[in-house]
Amino acid sequence: MNGATHYRPPRWLRNPHLQSVLSTSSLRRQRGLRALVASGAVNHVHVLDVGKGVRLQGCHSYLPERRSRALALLLHGWEGSTESSYMRMTAAQLLRHGFEIFRLNFRDHGDTHHLNPGLFHSGLLDEVADAAATIVQQFSVETLVVAGFSLGGNFALRLALRAEPAGLPLKRVAAICPLINPSTAVTNARHGGLYDWYFRSKWRASLVRKRELFPELHDYDDATLAQDTRGLMASIALREGFESLEEYFDCYTIADDRLMGLKVPAHILMAEDDPVIPVSDFQDWRLPGSVQLEIAECGGHCGFIVNASGDGFAERWIAQKLKKAIRSDSQREHGKLSALQAT
Repeated sequence: MNGATHYRPPRWLRNPHLQSVLSTSSLRRQRGLRALVASGAVNHVHVLDVGKGVRLQGCHSYLPERRSRALALLLHGWEGSTESSYMRMTAAQLLRHGFEIFRLNFRDHGDTHHLNPGLFHSGLLDEVADAAATIVQQFSVETLVVAGFSLGGNFALRLALRAEPAGLPLKRVAAICPLINPSTAVTNARHGGLYDWYFRSKWRASLVRKRELFPELHDYDDATLAQDTRGLMASIALREGFESLEEYFDCYTIADDRLMGLKVPAHILMAEDDPVIPVSDFQDWRLPGSVQLEIAECGGHCGFIVNASGDGFAERWIAQKLKKAIRSDSQREHGKLSALQAT
């Protein structure tokens, strides 16, 4: 199952909308929870002070009998959380392969709206990079890998561009259906109907919660919240200091040649039938030699479900790709030891 061509779901599971809906279903969430419990992992929730008054919450998981200096940072999609099904199931897979795990909540995701007065937006890469640096220091991480889903995949790839100047020991990245061009994704979701409703309803609830907690800072009215997704994004972008919606989209797009400076080995899994990210976005992508793009014929948006039990191809694919970081480090250490013995 090393590549996307090995993903062959049963015929009844090849509908992209079914795949996309099942990926966030309660069936998958419960299966992920059971997988984590069965792993025997110890789980601790942490609130990280990442500097500049910003606090982000996440969950650290590890096997008590096998502590590791290799850690996988997992980043969820827009309006997901550390408890999303794909986060839990990927964590369980990576624990088996020798990683400790840190599942990070972006600002205002999960039950974290109270931690920061300011709103979340997709340009907040600095605080995610600061969180990664804090995790590396706090848990004495020697080998860091990152996996992300949808918007989290976008953040993961942008974080990889930042890794070297930030001094992060980032060895490898995996991204599932990363958001490439936010403008086309918003348009595609709107045309899809269900996806626009899903993301917009969850985002509105998040914005209402933020207004309740910090009414003196967030005085947007219900008419603002009633706009369509593009209109609401434009309103929030202007409030957050962007001159236009286009400038906001530009701050986090990874389309065209934006990833050409990426040096960290990166693996990207896309689906041709993704109902959120149009296939043209990744067919026209310019990527460096450090990036391996794999395109499956089906899978929906972050779906890649393989059976009626809700098991997924994506979490196993991530583990297969990221475990190479541990293997490479072991080979380097063995080489150093052999050189010392030879002298």
